[in-house]
Amino acid sequence: MATIADNLQGVKARIARAAQAAGRDPAAVTLLAVSKTHAATRVDEAKTAGQRAFGENYVQEALAKMDLLPLQGTDLEWHLIGALQSNKAKVAAERFDWVQTLDRVKIANRLSEHRPAHLPPLNVLIQVNVSREASKSGVGVEEVTRLAEALTELPRLRLRGLMAIPAAGDASGFGAMKQLYEELRAGFGFDTLSMGMSDDMEAAIAQGSTMVRIGTAIFGKRKNDKAAA
Repeated sequence: MATIADNLQGVKARIARAAQAAGRDPAAVTLLAVSKTHAATRVDEAKTAGQRAFGENYVQEALAKMDLLPLQGTDLEWHLIGALQSNKAKVAAERFDWVQTLDRVKIANRLSEHRPAHLPPLNVLIQVNVSREASKSGVGVEEVTRLAEALTELPRLRLRGLMAIPAAGDASGFGAMKQLYEELRAGFGFDTLSMGMSDDMEAAIAQGSTMVRIGTAIFGKRKNDKAAA
């Protein structure tokens, strides 16, 4: 039976092959291990295998893992990749390194207000609902520039780029995100395009993804999960 370390190596090999096929440097693609619903012990296994960046959908679940790994986990990087409610913004600003799902100025203001002064600015991404699915969060493509302009005014946030979850089978979504990212990259100093999961990372990398969010291919299937990360 494959271990988490084996799975990580397999994912890294897939990333390398996809990047090379696209004429890109594999080092330009960051692997974010999506650990939602998996125990802190499995996060620790991945850390022991060399993984440092982890993505969580729910603030409280993430905090529990952070608190269980206080000594081993001080050098871990935590990304919030699920929708953020305003009443969780304060603790998210205090404990996470990245929030990838910004789609409202109200939440952004709260994050900036509560980001501790002793920490660097919080890295944030704008979530784009590129496939216009009613079931998903995110702003429309036409709203991104206006939101980006607002976020750059907030002193305790660092806007790094864009995040998207195109609809299953919507290959055009990756292309649309690449175009949008390239249009805005220079003006806003973007360096991160977060897209691609276990089943479609190759297509995302081919279209310029700089960060893939991988859960199932590393940790295995999750209970009651509708979509594999």
